[in-house]
Amino acid sequence: MTFDAPVATPARGLDPDWLDYNGHLNMAYYNVLFDQAADQVFALIGCGPGYVAERGLSFFTAEAHVCYVRELRPDAMVRTESRILDFDAKRIRLYQELIHVDGWLSATSETLLLHVDMAGPRAAPMPEDVADKVTRMAAAHSRLPVPERAGRSIGIRRKPATGAPSHQE
Repeated sequence: MTFDAPVATPARGLDPDWLDYNGHLNMAYYNVLFDQAADQVFALIGCGPGYVAERGLSFFTAEAHVCYVRELRPDAMVRTESRILDFDAKRIRLYQELIHVDGWLSATSETLLLHVDMAGPRAAPMPEDVADKVTRMAAAHSRLPVPERAGRSIGIRRKPATGAPSHQE
């Protein structure tokens, strides 16, 4: 099996119920779109809806960072592109971009996913067949350029003080 690099969802419109009082996509629904795209990645590596029932294993989100780059209006058509940036026996670092069909970037998401044994629940190594697919998908994605927005953190950049007290004192 070969994997697309990146894994892309088909273009779709926005549900009108997802719009906020500002007339654009509510921030929570960016996460819905990213989550649905992650489910597509999971299905490709053999961890689709039946994975929990059949094997008692799943993936949980441990951390997520979303950057809202450009707002989406009600008539927007978007697709999501996903790629594995890194992984080990128990974790996957997934990076995603929400892209308007006109080609501009609307939002990014970077997520740390834990492979979990539901009997605990506790973090557990991926089974060999899943780990093999993750390895092959990550290899396909490693040929892509490193995303500019990957690895970002939140902070307030401050200019050096010129004698005035800062909020950090």
